[in-house]
Amino acid sequence: MKALGIILAGGGSKRMKELSNLRAVSAMPIAGSYRAIDFTLSNMSNSHIQRVGVLTQFNSVSLNEHLNSSKWWDFGRKQGGLFVFSPTITSQHSDWYRGTADSLYQNLNFLYRSHEPYVIITSGDGVYKMDYNRVIEYHIEKKADITVVCTNLCEDEDISRFGVVHTAEDGRITELEEKPVDSSSRFVSCGIYVIRRRLLIEMLEECAAEERYDIVRDIIIRYRKHKRIYAYNFESYWSNISSVESYYKTNMDFLKSEIRNYFKGAPEIYSKVYDNPPAKYNPGAEVKNSLISGGCIINGKVENSILFDNAYVGDGAVVRNSIVLGDVYIGDNATVENCIIESRSTLENNSRYIGSPEEIKVVVEILGEYSL
Repeated sequence: MKALGIILAGGGSKRMKELSNLRAVSAMPIAGSYRAIDFTLSNMSNSHIQRVGVLTQFNSVSLNEHLNSSKWWDFGRKQGGLFVFSPTITSQHSDWYRGTADSLYQNLNFLYRSHEPYVIITSGDGVYKMDYNRVIEYHIEKKADITVVCTNLCEDEDISRFGVVHTAEDGRITELEEKPVDSSSRFVSCGIYVIRRRLLIEMLEECAAEERYDIVRDIIIRYRKHKRIYAYNFESYWSNISSVESYYKTNMDFLKSEIRNYFKGAPEIYSKVYDNPPAKYNPGAEVKNSLISGGCIINGKVENSILFDNAYVGDGAVVRNSIVLGDVYIGDNATVENCIIESRSTLENNSRYIGSPEEIKVVVEILGEYSL
């Protein structure tokens, strides 16, 4: 099915606290091997969507560096390509993106220059595997104007982070509550939309003329009674990482063999490959139920944790139920439990960093130049 892909990767998140101070949420490391945006890019590639635009804005340096070559996701220029768009001052526009709809409007030429009949609009902070062609088939079958991919949220998830969807028996959306404090429904939008390209251009131009800037509020909610807007029920694993708690939980999910095998199996999730040596386990090292990335050196104990590239764990150090991002140094006899350690942090000998399952502690102990 011919479709154009657009990934909205420009937003920040206050719920990510210090973790998003210097990087976009879409660039957050996942499961020792990936960045968050890799899942959406891989879904695009595996769905044979060959022309993809990524809209960046907030703290985009790390994300742009990750996207500097399209070869990792097999987007060939002859067939389409991977295009990265940042806000640009022109004679028509002199603002940053003021919302999701405005970010699309400011890059309207990309839609005009494309010829695919459908557009898949997604966020860059979702962790999932999806064949977008099935969504397009559903969209055509329902004769929908817009299709919104939705899923049932677990009871322990914070409903206030999502748009809650109410549908009729045939799947047509009758109501959408944007980030309610509480709701009788757990059926939420995944932030994935299918719409005909020509209709999208028309609606974006209408929004711009009326100074409206948001896809959910100014298109989905506003037109729900005037357009045929349907919900596609996605029943496989899906997670959004835009809070510290959800980021931690999503990474911890990959310690479960069934989740890990699901994402490792076909179709694959692709990522930029870094030339790191294998992890090294010195005498006395003890590792249980953990993911250890290349370049790591382990002297102490690591349990139920994920260590990203080039982390060092000193003699007698204990890392438990934690996420350790890249280039972290954990000194001798240090203790880390229920924490997320920011990249390039240095934890001194004999130091203690203790969070709890209810309140994950974010640790930022950076010395010298910061790098992502």
